Amino acid sequence: MTRPSSRQRAIVERVMHEFKEGVLETGQGRPVRDRRQAVAIALQEAGASNQEDPATNRRNLARTMRRERTASEAATRSDLYAEAKRRNIPGRSRMRKAELARALQR
Repeated sequence: MTRPSSRQRAIVERVMHEFKEGVLETGQGRPVRDRRQAVAIALQEAGASNQEDPATNRRNLARTMRRERTASEAATRSDLYAEAKRRNIPGRSRMRKAELARALQR
């Protein structure tokens, strides 16, 4: 079994956090209640599922990365500032949107 990449681990971590917070939903829009189902969703989004062939896993990972990239680009400056404040990033009040985004990626 291959070791998941750091990108895949981050996706699994995000999905499991969504499950813990109660915001993870099924394809039909219902909340996920079962931990095993949440793990299956996380692995599928990360492209690390052993139930899919390698080509499908690559497509799933690419789709997830595309979706996350567009979501982060859609964040407003106030959203980025709130996250920077939560992480206690120094100099955040003087930063523009692009600078906040760059500081949050570190």
